[in-house]
Amino acid sequence: MTIQIQAHLHAPKSTDESPIVGIDLGTTNSLVAYVRDGRPEVLSSRDGQRLIPSVVSWVGDRPVVGAVARQKKVRDACHTVFSVKRLLGRSFEDVRESVGALPYRVFEKVGESLLRVELGDRSFSAIEISAMILRAVKKNAEEALGVPVTRAVVTVPAYFNDSQRQATRAAARLAGLDVLRIVNEPTAASLAYGLDRKKVGLIAVFDLGGGTFDVSILRLHDGIFEVLATNGDTALGGDDLDQVIATIAADEISAKYGISPLNDIQLRAALLESAEALKISLSKDESAEFVLEVADGKVFSRQWTRAEFERVIDPVLERTRKPCLQALEDAGLKASEISDVVMVGGPTRLASVQRVAESIFERKPNTSVHPDEVVALGAAIQADILAGNNQDFLLLDVIPLSLGIETYGGIMSPLITRNTRIPAVARESFTTFVDNQTGVDLHILQGERERVGDNRSLARFKLKGIRPMPAGMPRVQVSFLIDADGILQVSARDLDSGHETSVEVRPSYGLTDEQVEKMLEMKLSHESEDRAFHRLVEERNSAEPVVRAVERQLADARRLLSPVEFEQVDLLYRNLQAALHGSEPKVIREGREALNQATTRLAELLIQEAVARAAERS
Repeated sequence: MTIQIQAHLHAPKSTDESPIVGIDLGTTNSLVAYVRDGRPEVLSSRDGQRLIPSVVSWVGDRPVVGAVARQKKVRDACHTVFSVKRLLGRSFEDVRESVGALPYRVFEKVGESLLRVELGDRSFSAIEISAMILRAVKKNAEEALGVPVTRAVVTVPAYFNDSQRQATRAAARLAGLDVLRIVNEPTAASLAYGLDRKKVGLIAVFDLGGGTFDVSILRLHDGIFEVLATNGDTALGGDDLDQVIATIAADEISAKYGISPLNDIQLRAALLESAEALKISLSKDESAEFVLEVADGKVFSRQWTRAEFERVIDPVLERTRKPCLQALEDAGLKASEISDVVMVGGPTRLASVQRVAESIFERKPNTSVHPDEVVALGAAIQADILAGNNQDFLLLDVIPLSLGIETYGGIMSPLITRNTRIPAVARESFTTFVDNQTGVDLHILQGERERVGDNRSLARFKLKGIRPMPAGMPRVQVSFLIDADGILQVSARDLDSGHETSVEVRPSYGLTDEQVEKMLEMKLSHESEDRAFHRLVEERNSAEPVVRAVERQLADARRLLSPVEFEQVDLLYRNLQAALHGSEPKVIREGREALNQATTRLAELLIQEAVARAAERS
């Protein structure tokens, strides 16, 4: 087997002078950064928002993204999507075991292999949801820079396969962004840390995010960052730590109240929210309280110590060890040879995560750069390089998994092996196995196993026009080209007849160019409607707490108010409920104000009653 590999290190500078930003599309939060005056900085929106929660919620028939959507994770779990990065570019079979823990429905549409999320009576692909998050990130950048932003470097987990990278690119395009480069998250982080060091060394990047874990081993020498090896787990992250706490709490709630929170969509969402809050508290404090309103005024609470928390999450964190050791082995290094260990991702704030990294690499990790911002900062540095403003750094990345084709007998024949530097090209000649064969079916695969069925299928296409000849006589040259983003293009050519065909590997879970273009057109033609809906959502968000509060007090209102007063409150309550299902912001606002005014006397009576009861008890 002869494989030719060519490396092209410098991308040509574009004539487009618009800013190039760096975007971290994260499982939990997303953010955007830009290099100004030689220094990368995370950009904030006009209201000071830096981190945008990667959460999308539906009210009516429009999306709400970010902090407002995150607030709806508990009270409207069925219509709120989070951790969508775990679904991006994957089939239902890939995620079948993990989707049961999600409060929203994930499914494959009949006749399609496109993974979809159900929200009310509609469904959306993971690509569409991700595009909504990227639009919010894009808006942040435009508010901060004061100019349109259409070009970006976007980061992905190092272990993202070709399907997931293609899906990320499609989501960005749908959001109105031209992705100039897709960069592995650990590689981006190495740029951000290396900005202050600029020294020779061997670096381990330990990247534990909300939904994925990556480890990369890099060599730093005279401003050149070379990725020696990468490994990871796309189904391991901070979400799994939340799930451990949630599972324990669910068992305890079931034992105490006879209620299973996992069987109720709203309660399950609240359970995960409380678990995440506990995790964040224990990253700073020695103890914290887990609190969850169960039902009918019942509140479950339980004190946790950091030591107890660390004990139950240790088995999850130990799953990071195997990928780290494999990356060291692939790089031909021992842990003792690593000069620096840098930490990336919000969960790395946990002392237990830092201890695991230290035990693996035999060195105290460096946590000097903000773990939530480091990837975006590195992406901004890479964007600055592409803009031609920074020649101090050179980035040599690698592919995470081998790429090849199916050959006779159901065997995968690798053309480009894992940890090969990119960009790269590889060619190999194959032949036929049947007499007078006039066509060859090519099956593109990704993985490290010998048997075709144990690897991931990326694409299939056919080379036609081969001259009828005895088996073994035709010569078919197959070429693989991986660009700087890790995107694969495959071509096949009959060397005898000259017939050739090629395909850009576009996984069946992606969107076609036509679909993307149609969605972009729909976005442009509905901008005014979207602005109107934003106002509607704001009014609904203000009115919903009022409706819930009055709903809880209706029994007291009937008891404490006169019949005329109660009828007035009840009528205004029902009117506001109906208005919330409508689409008139003014009607909702007026209904909220009227109901607030009508319940003023009820609030006074309830306070008087509470004071009287307290006096009797004392």
